[in-house]
Amino acid sequence: MAWLVAGLGNPGERYAQTRHNLGRMAVEELARDARASFKKVRFLPIEIAEVRIGEEPVVLARSTRFMNEAGPSYASLARKRDIDPERFVAVHDELDLQPGVLRIKRGGGSAGHNGLRSLDRALGTSDYLRVRVGIGRPPGRQDPADFVLQPIGKGDRADVELLAGRAADAVRSLLEDGLERTQDRFNGAAPGSPSNDAPPRTN
Repeated sequence: MAWLVAGLGNPGERYAQTRHNLGRMAVEELARDARASFKKVRFLPIEIAEVRIGEEPVVLARSTRFMNEAGPSYASLARKRDIDPERFVAVHDELDLQPGVLRIKRGGGSAGHNGLRSLDRALGTSDYLRVRVGIGRPPGRQDPADFVLQPIGKGDRADVELLAGRAADAVRSLLEDGLERTQDRFNGAAPGSPSNDAPPRTN
């Protein structure tokens, strides 16, 4: 049975370089590394690239629907390919982790993330693997929605690209080496950070 790796994000150039698209950037990095192209799936609002990671067949997926309504796209693809939730990986941005921090886990709540909420409803379970990519809370009183959807400044783009690359590496490790070894390897502080604790909620 193949793995399905869903890169959560929004379609279109308007959102391509935003923090909310880090999951999508990671699966695109995996496709580039494998020299694979995304292709539209007939009758589904989704694009896929089929690759191998180690010995594992993998379907990389990005929905052509917006984040908050994309869950049915991924769930329909999983059913079409007979992929169980145990072999489903969601890669997504996370406000409640410091910028650059990764957390890999199975299951959990949505923590207000609309993409995860849509995915949970569509799959009928929250018991799937997640690669959580820390982006931190917005500065001052900025609305979190504005923060995640604003274009990334030129000064931050290199760091964001590196973070997407680390998330892609975490997916590779997860599929090749399993959850526990990947957690040991990646569930630490961000590079250059003295702590791996998430900042407290401010709302």
